[in-house]
Amino acid sequence: MKFFVDTADVAAIAELNDLGMVDGVTTNPSLILRSGRDILEVTREICALVSGPVSAEVVAPDAAGMIAEGRKLAAIAPNIAVKVPLTWDGLKACKVLTGEGFMVNVTLCFSANQALLAAKAGATFISPFIGRLDDINLDGMELIADIRTIYDNYDFKTQILAASIRSANHMKEAALVGADVATAPPAVIKAMASHVLTDKGLDQFNADWARTGQKIL
Repeated sequence: MKFFVDTADVAAIAELNDLGMVDGVTTNPSLILRSGRDILEVTREICALVSGPVSAEVVAPDAAGMIAEGRKLAAIAPNIAVKVPLTWDGLKACKVLTGEGFMVNVTLCFSANQALLAAKAGATFISPFIGRLDDINLDGMELIADIRTIYDNYDFKTQILAASIRSANHMKEAALVGADVATAPPAVIKAMASHVLTDKGLDQFNADWARTGQKIL
């Protein structure tokens, strides 16, 4: 499973990228707001840092506007994936932009039917939002599983990008159910390394080492 980092914080991306943990980056208007930076400037910087796909989202409400914005965003760098919403206009924009050779990430997916439409429109990525479904007592992972089955049934090439990841458990479950990609905040990716028994074992080793009175360096 590929790891995308869901942030516009360049320093946080760089730290994970140095460890080989970054296969791509996803941003959205909320993350751009949080960064406090100009969308074109910060996206260009991220694209220079990361070799994989970098999702940059359009904000126009209509297909014509989305297409125009998508072309401008795609001109930033070859690894831009234009992010469009899963609306009828978004699907129209997806069809045009993919037809022009651009990567397209169709976002805000909450049903298997929506994912099927996105695949038919040629989406590079489909982004089902796991956490937001869980928030309303629906099973986000069940949606990922349904999309996986549909895509495998018909050999769709659209990659399932599990989004709205809230926890390390979400990452594990997304991997088990067969998501191609999971995008998560840096803190969630780091949390995957944590385990209480690892901490307990390390404390014991350190205590025993201190008792030996030895040094390695």
